[in-house]
Amino acid sequence: MGCVGRQVTRCGCQWLNRGAAAVPNSRWAHSKVGRVEALRTLNPLPFSAFLTDSFGREHSYLRISLTEKCNLRCGYCMPEEGVSLTPRDNLLTSEEILRIARLFVSEGVDKIRLTGGEPMVRKDLTHIVESLSGLGVKQLGMTTNGLLLKRRLKDLQSAGLTHLNVSLDTLIPQKFELITRRRGWERVMEGIDVALDLGYSPVKINCVVMRGKNEDEVASFVELTRHKDIDVRFIEYMPFDGNRWDDKKMVNYREMLSHLQEAFPDLTKAQDKANDTSKAYKVPGFVGQIGFITSMSDHFVAPATD
Repeated sequence: MGCVGRQVTRCGCQWLNRGAAAVPNSRWAHSKVGRVEALRTLNPLPFSAFLTDSFGREHSYLRISLTEKCNLRCGYCMPEEGVSLTPRDNLLTSEEILRIARLFVSEGVDKIRLTGGEPMVRKDLTHIVESLSGLGVKQLGMTTNGLLLKRRLKDLQSAGLTHLNVSLDTLIPQKFELITRRRGWERVMEGIDVALDLGYSPVKINCVVMRGKNEDEVASFVELTRHKDIDVRFIEYMPFDGNRWDDKKMVNYREMLSHLQEAFPDLTKAQDKANDTSKAYKVPGFVGQIGFITSMSDHFVAPATD
């Protein structure tokens, strides 16, 4: 459940942030969730009914946006200054997040992903991870910009974090500062290495490809997968409120693929995982792999299966 892609997971279209984590007040959240829990107790429904959409797809994947705040200011995501944030008192507490998550898990959700904003700016993140892990889900992941990974990841892993996505659009420090309007490229790279050392397999990297910004780096990102268990996801640039959408910035995945096939003639189609929105490819002999999230050129409309 929820939206896919770096721009989505960072600052928009997040189910819980716009629909539940940012609510008029905490009492509304309690009463609303309480009514749902009461109805579910009186009229229990199987997973296939409660979390199945009109296309017959069963949704076992819940994304929770923990905050709108972010310590970066990527131009396609939010303005450099003057970001309007939901008042802190209107956001769900860790206990309220757990209560909502427990409701979904009781109906069949077995994968939870924490997003933002930047989830690691929440001081109670470790407590949230530990509480959600106690629900017994198969996967508990997080999408992060990576700035605080080196400092916090070990504790998060001990608390139960099982999967990790890192948002990174460039391998050039100076360009990182231009794209994010902040410094910190070295910290992100150190955080990725820490994740690999801690055994995260794979570490997924979300890369939004923008013409005139970083389309010339896609081959360099593939090189990251040569010796490291990294899964790079190339994401087509998408329109978003406030990002001054310009379709000239969008690089079609077929264009990216054609360029990579020239650089890596052995690049082959890999098996797409169930429920995955990424088109997977791999260079034979490389440890990791790559994928394309084609939200603009080739919309994902596939049935969700186990």
